[in-house]
Amino acid sequence: MKKSTRFNILIALTYSVTLIGGMFLGYKFLKDQGFQINRDARLATTEAQKVEDIIHIINKNYVDDVNADSLHHLPIDSLLHQLDPHSMYLPATKAFELEEALEGNFEGIGVEYYILNDTLLVTNVLKDGPAFFAGVKQGDKILRVDSAYVSGKSLPRSEMIGKIKGRRGTSVLISFLRPGNTVPTLLNIKRGKVDVSSIDAAYMLNNETAYVRISKFGANTDNDFIETVRSLKTKGMKKLVLDLRDNGGGYVTAATGLANQFLPENKLIVYTEGKHEPRTDYYTTGGGEFEQGKLAVLINENSASASEIFAGAIQDLDRGIIIGRRSFGKGLVQEQFAFDDGSALNLTIARYYTPLGRSIQKSYKKGYVAYQHELEDRYKDGELTAMNTKTRDSLQKTFIYTTQSGKRVYGGGGIQPDVYVKLDTLGYNKFYGTLVDKKVLIDFVFDVLADRYTSTYLAQSLNTFSINDTDYKDLLKYIQAKNINIDVKQLIASKPLIYNDLKLMLCKYHLGYAGYYKAHNLTDNVVKQALVSLQ
Repeated sequence: MKKSTRFNILIALTYSVTLIGGMFLGYKFLKDQGFQINRDARLATTEAQKVEDIIHIINKNYVDDVNADSLHHLPIDSLLHQLDPHSMYLPATKAFELEEALEGNFEGIGVEYYILNDTLLVTNVLKDGPAFFAGVKQGDKILRVDSAYVSGKSLPRSEMIGKIKGRRGTSVLISFLRPGNTVPTLLNIKRGKVDVSSIDAAYMLNNETAYVRISKFGANTDNDFIETVRSLKTKGMKKLVLDLRDNGGGYVTAATGLANQFLPENKLIVYTEGKHEPRTDYYTTGGGEFEQGKLAVLINENSASASEIFAGAIQDLDRGIIIGRRSFGKGLVQEQFAFDDGSALNLTIARYYTPLGRSIQKSYKKGYVAYQHELEDRYKDGELTAMNTKTRDSLQKTFIYTTQSGKRVYGGGGIQPDVYVKLDTLGYNKFYGTLVDKKVLIDFVFDVLADRYTSTYLAQSLNTFSINDTDYKDLLKYIQAKNINIDVKQLIASKPLIYNDLKLMLCKYHLGYAGYYKAHNLTDNVVKQALVSLQ
């Protein structure tokens, strides 16, 4: 997915570069993302026979018509490249890892850590996790895991990460160096399952409008949302801004379960269909927690799969307004076919469609998506009459759908928002990009600023906080110490952006994701547009 937006860079600065150590990770949320494992009789192991078996499976199960005769002479990888971007062959080790991930076997102690100056720095300890109860604290430095040293300049990155994860019930001995101490602390921690909410933030933007950020569609997303909404209602919530930007998907049943909280009974949410797969419809059951209040859903180019299922249903059924930028366009159902040697074939067997029949999946054809979007933009800009009859009719049939209220919505892959908010690039330049690429800003926060500010101070001054002159001068020294040439003109141009990024990362460190989004939304144009649209 694209990594070009300001929001994406901020996310990358805060938690994409923060490694998750011993957490119950989001891989489990792939399990119902249109994916299942075929556990019937195992298939042959020789390369030639695999090719024949794969072609047979394609003929019997693939989502579209395929000319199988043209595939016989190709090696496996090349053969699958003729299909779609998501059908693939997995060697035995990769197939095992994916199956393990789909089963949700990611357990540990519940900490987040970051590699700072060749040292693993604990940046967050999940409440009620094994590490929390063992006394691990934010700011601790991890020196050794069991007998393996995980900090030190001589260690490659691969030797520093992944040592803490393990099966529930097993123990791990960790050596920590606590701030202010010179002698390491040894803690023996028993690993366990760590519950991680898929809701990153939930708070009131104003007296009647709430903001809820959902980062993934997990097994408990709808239940988490119900509890969150009930809490927000006690604070006066009548309208909701639901943020699904950069939400790459997860359980399909979580998306349909969430949609059920907004839609009345017996409404079609999504359906799947393929050449060999009969149509399967997903309907609401009614009794949702937020069927009446005004709703704005935020999406961007990294909102995918389950996020698109939800946004498409809300848009097609006129339940809310979609704001942001076109979503990613991932709408495929896949099944895994296992071979005798442990390898496997992941094959696309069906597509997801919105209630009005729009395919969520973007075209595989090179250049076709750009052509679609160009035609679509011309239509919306009033240029349709300038097209020839054939092009106009094709465009109408392919792209233009009408909801019950008469609103036009657009197909062609992904979900096109009702209100488009262009990319905010103010302050971006080569110098700023260098600071991001080299992780200078987040290093500076963890290395210097984190100890200068407290969570209490940041929470009390969230609306007005900015780093002071001393902080800024120290940042310039820090940049120079990293052997980065300071371009004064570009520095001045990006200074407001740098200040804001440092604030956001400080809030993430001291106030968690909730604090991060509260600070971020103060200047977020998409959130501002949502508030206007909900009036």
